[in-house]
Amino acid sequence: MAELTHFYHSFQPTHYDIYLDIDRGTKKISGKTTITGEAKNEAIAIHQKDLTVSAVQADGEDVPFTTDTKADAIRITLAKAGQVTLAITYTAPLTDTMMGIYPSYYELNGEKKQLIGTQFETNAARQAFPCVDEPEAKATFSLAIKFDEKPGETIIANMPEKKVEDGVHYFDTTVRMSTYLIAFAFGEMQSKMTKTKSGVEIGVFATKAHKANELDFALDIAKKAIEFYEDFYQTPYPLPHSYQLALPDFSAGAMENWGLVTYREALLLLDPDNTSLETKQLVATVITHELAHQWFGDLVTMKWWDDLWLNESFANMMEYVSVDAIKPEYHIWETFQTSEVPAALQRDATDGVQAVHVEVEDPAEIDSLFDGAIVYAKGARMLVMVRALIGDDALRAGLKKYFAAHQYGNATGADLWAALGDASGMDIGAIMHSWLEQPGYPVVTAAVKDGQLTLSQKQFFVGEGKDIGRQWQIPLNSNYDAAPAIMKDKEISLGDYKQLRQANGKPFRINVGNSSHFIVKYDQTLLQDILDHVDSLDAIAQLQILQDLRVLAEGRQISFATVVPLLSSFDNSHSAVVNTALFYLLSDLKNFVFPDTPEKKSLQVYFDQLSAGQLARLGWSPKSGESNDDQLTRPFVLSNALYAENKDAIAQAHELFTANKDNLAGLPADVRVFIIRNEVQHFGTPALFDQLLAAYRETNDASYKSNIRAALTQTPDTQLIAKLIEKFKDADTIKPQDLRAWFGGVLRNEHGEQAAWDWIRTNWQWLSDRVGGDMEFTTYIQVSAGAFRTPKRLAEFKEFFEPKLNTPGLTREIKMDTKVIESRVQLIADEKDAVNAAVAKATK
Repeated sequence: MAELTHFYHSFQPTHYDIYLDIDRGTKKISGKTTITGEAKNEAIAIHQKDLTVSAVQADGEDVPFTTDTKADAIRITLAKAGQVTLAITYTAPLTDTMMGIYPSYYELNGEKKQLIGTQFETNAARQAFPCVDEPEAKATFSLAIKFDEKPGETIIANMPEKKVEDGVHYFDTTVRMSTYLIAFAFGEMQSKMTKTKSGVEIGVFATKAHKANELDFALDIAKKAIEFYEDFYQTPYPLPHSYQLALPDFSAGAMENWGLVTYREALLLLDPDNTSLETKQLVATVITHELAHQWFGDLVTMKWWDDLWLNESFANMMEYVSVDAIKPEYHIWETFQTSEVPAALQRDATDGVQAVHVEVEDPAEIDSLFDGAIVYAKGARMLVMVRALIGDDALRAGLKKYFAAHQYGNATGADLWAALGDASGMDIGAIMHSWLEQPGYPVVTAAVKDGQLTLSQKQFFVGEGKDIGRQWQIPLNSNYDAAPAIMKDKEISLGDYKQLRQANGKPFRINVGNSSHFIVKYDQTLLQDILDHVDSLDAIAQLQILQDLRVLAEGRQISFATVVPLLSSFDNSHSAVVNTALFYLLSDLKNFVFPDTPEKKSLQVYFDQLSAGQLARLGWSPKSGESNDDQLTRPFVLSNALYAENKDAIAQAHELFTANKDNLAGLPADVRVFIIRNEVQHFGTPALFDQLLAAYRETNDASYKSNIRAALTQTPDTQLIAKLIEKFKDADTIKPQDLRAWFGGVLRNEHGEQAAWDWIRTNWQWLSDRVGGDMEFTTYIQVSAGAFRTPKRLAEFKEFFEPKLNTPGLTREIKMDTKVIESRVQLIADEKDAVNAAVAKATK
């Protein structure tokens, strides 16, 4: 039901006293919430969901109320408008949906245990206590929590604990904040503490199932991040502490609760002695993303969910800015280019995609806004463009002004552009409007026409797309001064090409640095000039060539067959970003071949050809002191060699497995997944399968767990696949938070695709009941679409999902993913023969 009137318009809270009595044995919460605020009229509404309300009082007197389940509301009639104190007594269940107040499950020394935690974003605070559960309804909160406490247990919350009386833990009153940022947790925990230069207490908390040193990396990053942000934002961290908590069951990646950030264990804890560089980079960016939110999102909060991008896009950019300052040796902006950029380009090219800024009211639709490729990745690219345009001095000055004007309150995108515009003297809002309010992005065609160098822009689509004449203000970032800084028109001419080429002495290029959100289609003259000088280009420029060619080929503006001969120019690069882009392109070629065909054999020969030199150079074993590039390139090389079924690679992986079979967790984390997966695929037995599944259940090392999952889901044994699928509903083996990765792994296995597809169709209602209230739910549709490439699967996908088109929160995803499969099926039908002929020719 559409929430057309925000509850905040009728009742504006200023302070909450929240008392909770939580019994883990009965899974029952008994609560009393006292809310002081101003009633704008006599009829008001307070949010609730699944609460059993027994009494409502206003200023000490019972008042009439009704529960409106469809609107998640308690509707209350007051004697008069004005200042009022409401007292609401209720009970509620502990949930098992990873939303609201819920238990996380784990084992310690064979004993099953629980850690109680919370997840209230977007609108699940109402499952824990009655409240006006809207971002704009900021108030102060005093928490008092009693629970079935056992010796040695700890409780933590947004603010420090001030006293314990009669088993009730009382916490300091919070600053003014939104309901979705409240958090607490209790159970047996270990922790490590430190302090920032300004005196903020930094803590990392986890269950005792983890080794103490697994907390060290996060503690160091969190401390340095808070110090960095205090300096960069020129605004002090406003709370006494910043705690980071790893929850064994957690739906999202992490959540920026103010003062008590919660994380998946895999995204906070790591073994400092055996973790890949890629994982360290990931954990560092997740922590810095959440801590960026402590100002941008928590101190100043979007007024309503339509400006969600304000929170997420900004934090997504700042995670890279901060890690670059904290760990410059990570070269983290290269990761931005290989993860955020391709994700945004891929998703944003499908007709029907949401804009970064989206109007939304229905609570059921709000979670669908959390489109990682758009609100996070594309939004971050928008802000990277702004940063490149105005520079860090203006960015910091604008942010300082923005925080000062809106701290402890709410803001809109227009408020941010005003602050940055004042600081930079540029009309940032006008430039950004075209990027944030419009879905999609342009392809800029650079061509020599009648001797003139011309540029033209047009919306780019992968698959069918309706061109309605959208235009963008494009920061061109050209290496020729003749090009304007901002391209506003559909088409422009830069002058005589021969004269420009001679005067500049280098190939013409735009989007230098790949920081603007568009792709470039060079005509043959300009592209050949660039390729002739490819060795003189930096790594990002080479990545960009491969990236743009791949996306243009997917959008049918060029053929994949014309791209194949170009790939050998890049196969010996020592740059990780170039090798990542090459890997993405090679992976696309797999779509054009099918199991047990001569075409697949030919493609495997091609993969072997392109990876052989790098495999000989890098080998299987990480070397002491080797470069980041080599560490990050090796996984791509090994993956390509194993896809090629290179006999030496298979034999070497088997030798390493055999030599380390009693301590597989001790294998180097960079290569462990390939060694275990190779063993399962080529030497697997039911006994090995059972051994690995048992190890998966027993280990608390998230990286090792991920490796085992990646290996087991690729077994060629259909009986073992069936056995694995039986575990999908067994939460003691596969936690609901991890199920999508297991499902996706089996679905992408040619021997398991049918079984996984049958499972999700049969169990859709169970899945909806289990994780349907979760912002990750729609990604099961995306994962399914990502694996399909035949007319038969397209028809089955449509048959199953089209009847669900009117389900709130699923409509856009189903429509888009149908288009994604349609375009892939058509591309394969049209180009398969030409692509496979090009591959065959390249292997001769």
